[in-house]
Amino acid sequence: MADEIPLTADIDELRTQYAELAELFGSLAHEIKNPLSVIRMNMELLAEDFADPQTPKERRALAKIEMVTRQCTRLENLLNDFLRFSRLRNLELRLGSLNEQIERVLDLFAPQAAETGVEILRLLDPDLPSVKIEPETVQAALVNLVKNALEAMPHGGQLVARTRLTRSGVALDLIDTGCGMDGKTAMKMFDAFYTTKNGGSGLGLPTARKIIEAHGGRIDVHSEAGRGTQFTLEFPTPLRLGD
Repeated sequence: MADEIPLTADIDELRTQYAELAELFGSLAHEIKNPLSVIRMNMELLAEDFADPQTPKERRALAKIEMVTRQCTRLENLLNDFLRFSRLRNLELRLGSLNEQIERVLDLFAPQAAETGVEILRLLDPDLPSVKIEPETVQAALVNLVKNALEAMPHGGQLVARTRLTRSGVALDLIDTGCGMDGKTAMKMFDAFYTTKNGGSGLGLPTARKIIEAHGGRIDVHSEAGRGTQFTLEFPTPLRLGD
């Protein structure tokens, strides 16, 4: 009987193939971005030439130029999201404060929250231990989650950011009083390219989950349509000497 190939060998081969495909698609996305940027730039220059349309023909031309520009911008955003998703691999982790990361993101969105009538409550444990993180990628994940929470409350509401200790590390709860999600959306929200937003890439939440998992953590969600959503991010704390 032929020798069986170990399962670990199959997994390693799949990982290698995935890495190669991710690199290939990332390179392709980068190559598409360059001519797309040129197209958008030239459409913007054309729009300047038609900035003061005098005839119906000129007004129609300006409308078409603006439509192409919007679609170029949408594609550029999609490619940027895809590049972030495909290039997330080895992270350079260092000790940092989860409180500090969420504070920075909440400060960033504070004007938008005030404008839409969203109250932000910061219940951050001052004694929270440090965790190993790469600040830029963690902030990217938090930006996506906070942005989604505010978009779920266009007519006002409340966003609670709470940090706390867990048995194996620390956790961040982001709780909003927004529109919530139905069962179908909750089941699919971490699937790549699934989105319920017009013009959305469907890569924001999958990338956020990939970031948290790359830190050795996990992300959970509980949502109820019409009542709001809670995301919980858990990070392990580093082992102490002697543990």
